[in-house]
Amino acid sequence: MTQEQIIEGCRQGDNDARRALYQHYAPLMLGVVRRYVSERATAEDLLHDGFVTLYTKIGDWRGEGPFDAWCRRIFVNTALSFLRKRSNLGADEDISELPPGRIEGVAPQALEALSAEELRQAIESLPDGYRTVLNLYAVEGYSHAEIGQMLGISETTSRSQYIRAKARLAAKLGIADTKTNKQNREEQQHR
Repeated sequence: MTQEQIIEGCRQGDNDARRALYQHYAPLMLGVVRRYVSERATAEDLLHDGFVTLYTKIGDWRGEGPFDAWCRRIFVNTALSFLRKRSNLGADEDISELPPGRIEGVAPQALEALSAEELRQAIESLPDGYRTVLNLYAVEGYSHAEIGQMLGISETTSRSQYIRAKARLAAKLGIADTKTNKQNREEQQHR
């Protein structure tokens, strides 16, 4: 079956088309959900919830833009809805604006030495709020204003969580030279 035939079959409630859609997209969408929810069992539950939503809303897809992107949005929203219900998008740490300062860049050769598994584990270890903003901004390409609206936080909080997520990752992986907040404040006072 072609993608168009599968989509049309799903619109008509054809179980064979639904099965084909699931088999094609489940591995990819599980990866999407796992970026937001680190527990595999929970991610699998959300994968199934996302497919229920996808089957229900497939009639809304008008063929504008890639179907993959439309599907991804459904699964991202499913994961975000779960995280909002769990209230874990900012509960792990104070997410107020960072004091003035900067975080040094990461050396490109340090990133090359990392395995995909090491990076995945480091990202999964981030608090939910940090991981969510990092994924929405760096992977999905949303702006901080859009993220703020999606998560019910300010644009500044989104930026703060993104900066803190990058700093945490760099520290966990030992690949960045970060300055302490005290050093950053002293540097800002002398400018």
